This record gives sequence, C-alpha cells and structure tokens, in this order.
Amino acid sequence: MWALRRAGNPLRTSALQVASVRGCASLDVLLSADTKNAEHCDRGCLKSCCCRQPKPSVCQSSFSSGSFMWNRTFSSQAGANSGDKEEDLEDGFSDLEVPPEADKKDAELTSEESSDEDAADAVDLLEVDDADSKSEKEPKKKISQCPLLKVMLEAPWNDVSGTLKKWVNDGNTVDRSDVFFAVLNLRRRRFFSKALQLLEWLEESKLIELVERDYASRLDLMAKVHGIYKAEKFIDNIPASLRGEIVYRTLLANCVAEVNVKKAEEVFNKMKDLGFPVTVFAINQLLLLYKRVDKKKISDVLTMMEKEDVKPSLFTYKLLVDTKGASRDIEGMEKVVQSMEAEGITPDLLLQATIAKHYIFGGHREKAEAILESMEGDMKENRNACKMVMPLYAFLGKKDDVERIWKVCQSNTRLDECLSAIEAFGRLGDVEKAEEVFGNMFKTWKTLSSKYYNAMMRVYANQNLMDKGKELAKRMEEDGCRLGISTLDSLVKLYVDAGEVEKAESLLHKLSVKNKMKPQYSSYLMLLDSYSKIGDVHNSEKVFSKLRQMGYNGRIRQYQLLLHAYLHAKAPVYGFRERMKADNIFPNSVIASLLAATDPFNKKKSISDILE
Repeated sequence: MWALRRAGNPLRTSALQVASVRGCASLDVLLSADTKNAEHCDRGCLKSCCCRQPKPSVCQSSFSSGSFMWNRTFSSQAGANSGDKEEDLEDGFSDLEVPPEADKKDAELTSEESSDEDAADAVDLLEVDDADSKSEKEPKKKISQCPLLKVMLEAPWNDVSGTLKKWVNDGNTVDRSDVFFAVLNLRRRRFFSKALQLLEWLEESKLIELVERDYASRLDLMAKVHGIYKAEKFIDNIPASLRGEIVYRTLLANCVAEVNVKKAEEVFNKMKDLGFPVTVFAINQLLLLYKRVDKKKISDVLTMMEKEDVKPSLFTYKLLVDTKGASRDIEGMEKVVQSMEAEGITPDLLLQATIAKHYIFGGHREKAEAILESMEGDMKENRNACKMVMPLYAFLGKKDDVERIWKVCQSNTRLDECLSAIEAFGRLGDVEKAEEVFGNMFKTWKTLSSKYYNAMMRVYANQNLMDKGKELAKRMEEDGCRLGISTLDSLVKLYVDAGEVEKAESLLHKLSVKNKMKPQYSSYLMLLDSYSKIGDVHNSEKVFSKLRQMGYNGRIRQYQLLLHAYLHAKAPVYGFRERMKADNIFPNSVIASLLAATDPFNKKKSISDILE
C-alpha cells in the first residue's frame, strides 16, 4: 500500500519542479485526468461490496471540500451513473481534446483542467468497479420472451400503472426475473421514468416481496428522474430493515454523478455514522470524484485507504493509471503499474489500452507499440482486442495496421468492431472508408441505434464536413433514430468549427428543449471556449450561467474559460473569488494567475504580460 501511495503522490521535490516549469499547482498537474463521461454502471452501485472490512473503530476520518483535516468520518464515493451506457453517455467534443502532436503548452493546460466528461479519446476508462461489482448477469432471453418488457415498451408514458393493472387483470403474472430483465432493458433505452413507474407499481400492488436491492434501484431511478434531493428524502420511506449500505451508496453514487461534492461528502459521512465499513467500492468512487474536481485529495484518499486496510482492486489501479497518465506523468503511471503487478493483479485489455493511450499522448511511441503488439497476440483468437487497438493505431497514424486488423474482423463483423473502425478511419482522415464501414453495417443489421450514427457524425465533425453532418442528421430523423445528446454535441462542434457560434448555441437550446434532454458538458464548454477567445463577456456569462442551471457547477474548467473571456476583453473582474468560494471551487495556480491579471486593483502584472 505504501508503494501505491508513493505512486499516487510523487515526492514534493518532483512536484515543485513540475510546478516551476508549468506554472501550475503541483498535485493539480501530477494528478490530473482526462477520461470520458464518466460512464457509470448502475449495477455497480446496486451490488453489495465483495470486500467488506471489519466495523470501523470509533476514531474515523472526516473529509470536506474546505479542509484536509482528519476527524471522525470520511467522505466517500462518487460517480456511478446508474444508467447503462448508451449513446447519450458517449464522449463529447471539447477544446480539451489534444492529440499527441499538439502544442505542448496547450496539452499541459488540457491535462490540468480536464474532467472525465471533457475528453474525447478513442479508448475510455470504463468507470465500472469490476472487482466490487460481481453483478447479476442479464438473463439470457429475448425481448419477445419477456411479456412484461413488451407491455412496458408499449405503455403510454403517462399511464404505466393503469396499463400494468389491466395487464395483470387479464391473467398475466409477474416474477422477479422478468422484473429484473424489464428494468435492465428500460435502463438501456434510458426509459428511466418508465422503469421508476414499474417499481412504484410493484410496491403498490404487492405482487412480489421487495428487497433492499429493489429499493436501491428505485432510489437510483428517482435520482435520475427527479434529482438527488428527492431521492434522499425517499430513503425515509424505505423500511428500516432494508435501509442498508446498498441504498446509501446508491444515493452517494448519484451525488457523484452530479459532481455534487458537498452532498456526496454528507452522504458518506452519514454512512460512517451508521457504522457502514469503508469498502474498496467507496474508495474507488472517492478517487473518481476527486479525480474530477480536486486531484490534490487523491493522496489523502490513498492515506485513508492504507489506514483502513482496504485492498485496492483492479479498478483502483485503472483510476490511478489513468490519472497519472493524463497528467503526462509517465514515470508515476509506470510506478502504479509496478505496484499493481507486485500485488499479483494482471492488467486486463482495457487497462493495457489505457496505458498505451497515455504512452501515445506522452510521446512514447515505441512503448505504446510494444503494448499494442502484446495486446494483439493471435488476433483470430483474441478478437476482443480488435476494437481496442484500431483506434490506438489510428492515433499513431498507422493506417496499414488499422486496415490489417479490420480485415480480420470483416469475415464475421461485430457491431463494436464496426464502431471502432469508423472512429479509427475517421481519426486517420479517411472519411470514405469510414462511410463504407457505416454503409455496410446496414447490409448485416437492417436498423442501427443512434450510437452508430453518432460515430459517423463525429467523423464529419472532426473533418469539418458540415453539409454531410446535416444530411446525416436528417437521415437519422427519417430512419426514426432518436437524436440524442451525442448527436447534438457533434452538431454543435460542426457549427462552432465553421465559426457559427451563435447558430450552434441556438441549435443546442432548441433541440435540447424539443427532445427534452440535458446537453453534454462538452457542448456548453465548446460555446464558452469560443466566446472566451473573442472576449465576448456577455455571451460567456450567459453560457456559464446555463452550465450552472444544468447542474454542471463542480468543474474548474468553466471558471478558467470565463476568466479568459474577461482577459481577452481586457475587462476587470469583481468578486470572482467570492463566486468561486460560494460554489465550493478553489483556485489552482492557473486560475490564480488569471485572477491576478483581471484584478483591477493589481498593478503588478499587466494583461498584455499574461496574454504573451
């Protein structure tokens, strides 16, 4: 564990050296991250932890945003967004995406400030606690074999209860396996409201006896439909005997999904007060939260982890590897891998891909190629590696290798491999080949979900092909394919890159209202970045306000971009520190420099000096 702490928290001298070079706070730089949307597994937050520790002692640790002091309890975990990963949870575009060959200065700013939702890399860190979440496997049945799911899909949104009541009165029966299958599939379609109404009806009808996991699932869905505060109040309605750890950590996971640090800490402290042990699931979620909002606290989490004698899981190492790699601290990343191997934990394909990605972005091509070669093995026997290595070879610019692997897949193509091929060929700038893969998919699968349209849309957005992007959006509508937030994010990028920022903002607003969806963080960030670069303070403040309205108020990047707007407008800023403090956001060195540059009372440093 000590080795892990050293890997997660480099020597202060090294940190100070980096800070002096980059002009950034040491741990902000060394412990930054750029994984994706944060995707989270709903089953992860509904499973009892496989690594339960003895009941903690009376003297326990407490953690809050404003203090690093250790007291009686400790805040825990973040970010398990219960919905299954669908197209709406795909990566968005962002100014934070930096290819390996990008300008070094820009890359460092990106690494420092990015959050999980901001990145748009080809290989993503799946935020699923694989060691903790030995989740129930989905029953092997088709939709046609589950009448309950069929009736739920056909039921009107405003009368699910009435439809179910009539269905049961017609002689149909409900069993637990059907309920599980129906809820799981409704989640996958992001029909959270229908899934919630199903569970509410089950309690009302008393057709099956509910257990803690059922209440936890209902709480999770309530958080998604009505928000975490209503979900928290729902806990009081759960029978005391079923108000266990699973219920509370489900609420905790949703607090983190919303990046609500204060509420997440409150919930975890409540869990400690109730005597729940510190588990590796809680640790991993805590790392996930502070990886997004305050990297300096990661070392404190590792200290607590050692104190509570919690053994790291594979997912713990994935988080730390991704965090170190994203900060371009390759040596630190390698130390984490060494610690993992010393514990007898073998990297899986996903972790190997994550390491290779960071080698690529860190400029270590030979090391990346060595990992990719080992991942490949016998490609015909190791098909799972195909979808992972194609985008990575594309990042390296190795088109021949992408085509070689794609040929292996073509004899018996899988959907996820087609998705990777589209992304890889798009990354290489081979739009025709990406279109060919996309077009051929319809020969094997007559209809496709929006996820695959979105992959093609991202190719057009990256290549600034606005006309093709518009045509594809129209085709999606004609094909009856839902235009989700990932599609909207791509359209915003198309317009922003074409210089039509106001059009992009209008499109974002109209389509999100029309389709009743919450746009991605990256969509707003692109608008804010564009307005800030031209010093448009009015529109920057408007987008910033919208971010807060949407619940995106726990990330420091938006504050930096807003300050840049004032900087480029050569306008003074009043009360900005107080605004940040009110939002529980604390300036890092980059923000501090911007505050000094825009402070009307600071005569030591001129705006022109900062701009240079």
